[in-house]
Formats: sequence, structure tokens, C-alpha cells
Amino acid sequence: MAVQGGIPAKPALLFLCHRIPFPPNKGDKIRSYHLLRYLSAHYRVYLGAFVDDPQDWAYTAKLDSLCEEVHLVELKPALARIKSLQALYKGLALSLPYYWSGAMARWVNQLQDQCDIQRVVVYSAVMAQYVIDGEYSSSRKIADMVDVDSEKWREYAQQKTFPMSWVYRREARCLLKFERYVAAHFNHSFFVSKAEASKFVELAPDQASGVGSYSNGVDSNYFSPQGEFTSPYKAREKVLVFTGAMDYWPNIDAVNWFAREIFPQVMASHPDARFYIVGSHPAVQVRKLAELPGITVTGRVEDVRPYLAGAAVVVAPMRIARGIQNKVLEAMAMARPVVVSEAGIEGIEAIDGEDVLVVRQVGDYCCYIEEVLAQKHQTLGSSARQRVVQDFSWEDNLPQVGELLEKNLA
Repeated sequence: MAVQGGIPAKPALLFLCHRIPFPPNKGDKIRSYHLLRYLSAHYRVYLGAFVDDPQDWAYTAKLDSLCEEVHLVELKPALARIKSLQALYKGLALSLPYYWSGAMARWVNQLQDQCDIQRVVVYSAVMAQYVIDGEYSSSRKIADMVDVDSEKWREYAQQKTFPMSWVYRREARCLLKFERYVAAHFNHSFFVSKAEASKFVELAPDQASGVGSYSNGVDSNYFSPQGEFTSPYKAREKVLVFTGAMDYWPNIDAVNWFAREIFPQVMASHPDARFYIVGSHPAVQVRKLAELPGITVTGRVEDVRPYLAGAAVVVAPMRIARGIQNKVLEAMAMARPVVVSEAGIEGIEAIDGEDVLVVRQVGDYCCYIEEVLAQKHQTLGSSARQRVVQDFSWEDNLPQVGELLEKNLA
């Protein structure tokens, strides 16, 4: 082991992310940021990541403070989609060329030549293509796949018509083949919940011994109802709020369906009810919802907490979902009443009726919202917060990543 100033130097580690892990303002970046923080405390981290939002270049100094070296590559979504088409004749998942960069590959390979890196963590299966063979074949490799992404594409296919349904079914099939290949060639593969890990084992039973999970956490000091927040809402509004990245299809689908099918019924009983859709980069379909009565689309906000703190009800009407919904955990941590679909509560072992209200049939939405507005679930929020504090701590959940990185290494 190298020694610096009489103190053993931390081991070098390569960490590859499909998206820059800062700022932690959306689901995948929250998890990757906390994983990076944990790794940087124990290793000299060499970070390679893509930047698909021009605003994120402003945060490179933060990453420099955590890492030994940072290599960021611009990803232009429109160009990447065109590049991904080559996968059609190569028999690959479209996601692989989408996240392939010659510049990233050269940096990764040169880094191994210079540093002899024995530990690798990839965040998202697609980043495994840089280290699965060749220079890193003898390194100890951990994949944080987060969700079973191939299942997400299969679910998308069920919501689409031809030809996109065919494209998504193909992506599900090809990506699962690659996910299985990654699991077979990496030392361990993590998922965001026991349910996601079990789903992958169902699809790849021969890889069961190398599959596990660690749950997301919530900074319950930051997401706390004890904070002093200025309400962004007007007086006398009864606010239903949805939070999340609004260019993400499952979120787009959820708010469109809820705004058109459920919220008009709520307004019929409560004319002062308002539905706020809070999140960055709202798609055209989302922006159009602001034309409907009682609906506000905020776009990106600096701090989501005031929107949660002032809401009467937080809704998560997900019809398509994989893994853990951070939006649900954050709302629970803020001690808000949460009305959530069965898909949206996956991986969160909350008690229905005590911690959250789980919708199992469409009629439940109006019924549960009506009950919350009538003050019939006054202990729901405090119970929800207690559940999050007890079960969702990054400090408790992340050490198993380090344990598996060091397993069998001298």
C-alpha cells in the first residue's frame, strides 16, 4: 500500500456514472451523489461521468473537492439518440451506444495504465461497457444497477403503440441480455430494493449469488418539518402536490393521468383545491396541463421543501415505476400525508393506513384525498417520518458496498 507522509494512502477507485452525480436534485443523482460521498471517504476516487444538462457544468468544483480526478464528457441527447441507432444492426441495446464515448473509453484505459486500479464501481449497467473486459478484467468490480432498467422498457412498451412499442420491447430484450452479462462478469450487482433484486433474480436466476440490494436514504435533518419555510401557495388553497423531474416519462404519465382523470373530481368537491406539479424541465405534455383549471406547473425550483411543507396532500400516482421513489421518501420525511399507488410504494416497507395511504383501485384516490382534507388521518405524517428515520439512512445502508469491494482483496 502506498504511504503519504507516514499515513497509508487510500486505495484508488474508478467510479463511472451515466450522469454527473451532482447536484442531488433528482432520483438517480441523489443515490449516485451519496454513493460518491461514501466512496470518497474511503478511496481516492477517479470519477468519469456524462453531463446532459448544461446547468450542471457549474458544479464541477464540488466534484473536484470529493475526487482525486474528475473526467466529464458532454452528452447531447439528440445526437446520442441518433448514435444509438447503430445498435439496431449490431443487435445491441440502444442504451449502449447512447452512452458510449471514445473520449471516455480512452480516459478509462489510460487511467488503468497509470494507476493500476483494483476497485471499480459503475452506476447504471450501461457504464459497465467501459470496464467489463480488457484493462480491468482482473479488478474487483461492483455494479449499482439501481433498477432493472430492462423491465422499465418492457413497461413502456405496454403504454405505447407501434412502432414505439416494438422499439421498447426490443430494448427490454436486448438490455436484459446485457444486464445478465454484467452480473455474470462483475463480482456483485446491487439494486435499490429487495423487490428489484428479486425481480432481477427471477429474470437471471443463474446470477442469484451475486445479487443484492441497498436502499436509498434520506437526509432527515434537511427534509424536516421543523424547518422554517415560506409557503409558495396562496391563502386558503388546499394543495395537492407532485414532485419530480418532469422530463421523465413515468412522471409525465403520472401527472397527465392524475390531472385529467382524478383532479377534476377533487375540484368538484373542493373548488379551492389546487394541483401543483413541481419539477425541472417539464415536457410539453406537462406544460399544457397548466391550461387546465386549478393546475400550476412550476418548472425547476431552488428548494422543493417549501412546496412539500405547505401541501395538504402529496400524491404519487405512478402507473410505471421501478425501484424506490425518492419523491415519496422525501414527502414522508417532511411528515406529509402521502397518497401513493402500489407501483409508487415498491421498496418502501411502509404500513398502509398508518404511514401512507396506498391506492389499489382508481376510486381510492378521491376517497383518500377527501379523508385527508377532512383531517381524518392526522397521525399519518408523523408516522411516515418515523418510518423514514428508522429505515432510510445512507450511513446505515452504504457500508455494505465497501465491504464487498474489499472482499478477497489483500
